[in-house]
Amino acid sequence: MSDARSEDDERQARELAQRTAMFLLERDQMSQTLGIKIVQVSPGHAQLSMLVRADMVNGHGTCHGGVLFSFADSAFAFACNSYNAITVAAGATIEFLVPAMQGDELVAVAHEVRRLRRSGVYDVSVMNQRQECIALFRGRSHQLDGKLISD
Repeated sequence: MSDARSEDDERQARELAQRTAMFLLERDQMSQTLGIKIVQVSPGHAQLSMLVRADMVNGHGTCHGGVLFSFADSAFAFACNSYNAITVAAGATIEFLVPAMQGDELVAVAHEVRRLRRSGVYDVSVMNQRQECIALFRGRSHQLDGKLISD
């Protein structure tokens, strides 16, 4: 009986995470402008995809660092809000490892490192279609009062 209950709890948690992600994406003009797609969301985790377009390339011919930061930050936001608690960034850093180029298909995978009562730490890896790690992002979250959606 407890296994079935546990599986049902996990299913409900995944569904809530997906509902919160859709709620956020509908209101997130930046993610929409970047063409970000949600691949998968579960409690504490998110996977997004994005194509590097010509209007995202800087003067060096590579994807602008601000675009990569925004992409990773969106994955962070979907992951840390997946529990349906209003959660914002308290800080973030990024390491650019390999340049992304126009036409690259990027995937950002966010996972929870540690979550406490009101704070959390999340790591995001940004990969290209060749499975090269483009950037590593670490975000610190702060939970506010309230919920995103009624559950």
